[in-house]
Amino acid sequence: MRYAKGHKDATRKHIVRIASEQFRRDGIEAVGVAGLMAGAGLTHGGFYSHFSSKEELVRAANADALRKSRADLAEAGAREGLAGVIRAYMKPLHRDRPERGCAFAALTSEIARRPKSTRSALTEEFEAHVALIAEHLPRGDRQGAIAILAVMMGALQLARAVADKALSDQILASGEKAALTLAREFSAPAAR
Repeated sequence: MRYAKGHKDATRKHIVRIASEQFRRDGIEAVGVAGLMAGAGLTHGGFYSHFSSKEELVRAANADALRKSRADLAEAGAREGLAGVIRAYMKPLHRDRPERGCAFAALTSEIARRPKSTRSALTEEFEAHVALIAEHLPRGDRQGAIAILAVMMGALQLARAVADKALSDQILASGEKAALTLAREFSAPAAR
């Protein structure tokens, strides 16, 4: 059977999107290739015409999710500056729908145990997110951008982990407040 031009590329993108959602929702180890392909409406055997291994798919899926997340944050930053970036990241949707939220917060602990090539791919996107935040800080303050991103990610992870909804809301709100406070601190003129 002959497929239309671009079919293979479209199918690969579809697999990456489904994998990205499943990895963020269920965790990398919990997602098997057979189940993933079934979820994508494809056969297990077709996987290897798109990817050489599950690890290659992990890299592709995480990079795709993080690029999309960064684009959304950049859009918020263009509208509302750094406060917009922080508020867009800390919204309850990211907590409540991990398959739609930040891959850093969903998968960092698992990625830490993956091969160096996968950790390197995540590192590239981390650097891009830091650069996005640094664009909104005086002199492109990288250290400040890392601190703000770390606070946001940690608060989101904790807000997802606790069983008490009121506590989760409190963690999310506190994380947003802390990130905004850091943003103001790193944006203040240096004392002379």
